Amino acid sequence: MSKSTDGSAGLPQLRTIADYQFGAGAGTALFPPAESLTVKRTSSGRPQQIHADDGRIVSFGIDGRFTLGLEGGRRLDDALAEPAYRVVVDDESEPFVRDEKNVFTKFVLAVGDEIRPGDEVLVVHERGELLAVGTARLDAGAIRDFETGMAVNVREGAPAET
Repeated sequence: MSKSTDGSAGLPQLRTIADYQFGAGAGTALFPPAESLTVKRTSSGRPQQIHADDGRIVSFGIDGRFTLGLEGGRRLDDALAEPAYRVVVDDESEPFVRDEKNVFTKFVLAVGDEIRPGDEVLVVHERGELLAVGTARLDAGAIRDFETGMAVNVREGAPAET
């Protein structure tokens, strides 16, 4: 697919954007070339959401950045080396995060060094399980250092595995 002049982007361009936002390899992890994905577009043709059979991978904002769906979080969790784009919490926070409650700094055990305010992040349990996806409200240093304050605005929590 080639990029058209009406603002629409094909999967190759979306892979490039994902690599820029999350690091090399993220685009292929989110949008594997061999997988059939559904791209929902605006009336002008701009990509709005990308879905797989398992759910929403990402939404594509007007700012040119992705917001992760839970399926996108799972894909990045498998693809990115730890602790990249991860905020790690323990048992005490797990039920709240799964219930889409925000993560506060005092409950964070570890955080990826590259995280800046506004970045899309994965909230994971210290045992490695993905709990939720959301938006960082602070940079990595502040998340580590502050004893109060919101670290992550949780968008979508993962149901507990039975």
